[in-house]
Amino acid sequence: MSTSPTTPDASAAGSEDAPNLDFAGTTPYEDYVQADVLTHLQHLRSDDPGEMVFLVTTQVMELWFTVIVHEWETASRALREDRVPVAMDALQRSVYELESLNASWKPLARLTPAQFNAYRAALGEGSGFQSAMYRRMEFLLGEKSASMLVPHRGAPRVHAELEKALHEPSLYDEVLRLLARRGLPVPAAVLDRDLSQRYEPSPEVEAVWADIYADRDQHSELVRLGEALTDVGELVWRWRNDHLVATRRAMGSKTGTGGSAGVAWLEKRARKNVFPELWTARSHV
Repeated sequence: MSTSPTTPDASAAGSEDAPNLDFAGTTPYEDYVQADVLTHLQHLRSDDPGEMVFLVTTQVMELWFTVIVHEWETASRALREDRVPVAMDALQRSVYELESLNASWKPLARLTPAQFNAYRAALGEGSGFQSAMYRRMEFLLGEKSASMLVPHRGAPRVHAELEKALHEPSLYDEVLRLLARRGLPVPAAVLDRDLSQRYEPSPEVEAVWADIYADRDQHSELVRLGEALTDVGELVWRWRNDHLVATRRAMGSKTGTGGSAGVAWLEKRARKNVFPELWTARSHV
């Protein structure tokens, strides 16, 4: 079924080639996409016309977070079952989705401070820092902390989903377990670590990746997997930097909404790489 709406020429409505225009109730397109729900989720809190752009763009970001979490969870399951091609397909799809997610900053990246301030007060204590789906993305990347569950204590279902994700293997954990099953010397301390804690780089894991890249003939599939993960890591880094730049332009170094540290926090995040040994190992190949 096509998910793209069409606007047929009215003069063709009676011809044999015209699409069916008469449905009982809603259209099949509406039943599938629920566009009417999506396009009525915008409840503005100011009179400034720029707030609509900010709100819709933020909602679009949430949808991309949802798709990307789905892809990375699919990849994690596939790796756990030694189905590397399935995992690769999901990772490669997520690369295109991350590019689209990152492009979402474009409508916001040229906001002047005055333009942002025109509706900033409407956000109250709301902050992207509180996004549960983005937090699930971060947990899948190995960026874990139990304190990040605190903002969601008032939403039992969301809190339970995040707590479950906190204690599950990250995408990178599943990759390292795969390498170990392939006979590569991933340390037991890494494999058996507390999964609820942030992943910390390991010199031994760095050496494993360096050996994989040094012998592409023997490890061709793992090299392709490493490159797919590197593509993901690069785009996550770009997301963080684009967020930092957009925030700097809109509000300088002021405290963020919801009491977050604003630019100072984003600068700290932008300096970090996910899948760290995939980056550092390249110096030893």
